[in-house]
Amino acid sequence: MTLINRNTDYAIRSLCMMASQRRAGRVSVSDIVERLGIPRPFMRRILQALHRAGILVAFKGKGGGFCLSRAAERISVTDVMEVFQAPLRINKCFFKKKICPRKGACRLKKRIDRIEKRVIAELRAITIRSLVGYHGG
Repeated sequence: MTLINRNTDYAIRSLCMMASQRRAGRVSVSDIVERLGIPRPFMRRILQALHRAGILVAFKGKGGGFCLSRAAERISVTDVMEVFQAPLRINKCFFKKKICPRKGACRLKKRIDRIEKRVIAELRAITIRSLVGYHGG
């Protein structure tokens, strides 16, 4: 099981790069591609998906680019994961209802449900700002 896929990883890295800019403003696709070493067509698709999800604002034309739509401390890892991955589910019952009629009373499922909730809460607490390590100024 992969917790974070490649698209999510690249998206988080690009958001961190934007958040680390000392001056708030637009960042061009070219700047991101150059600094992160991600192929341009791939990076454009990732940025466009983040824009459609409302995480980025896009500016077209000369001097265009992207910027964060909200403060980096208000963008969590789970926000980004949900753009590129299905919502995190650790406890998808292997046996399904047909084989296991005790799904509601399953002790294993209940324990894994608690683990899943803790993992999601931990990931939700990780913000882009916390990954950048920049605290004002």
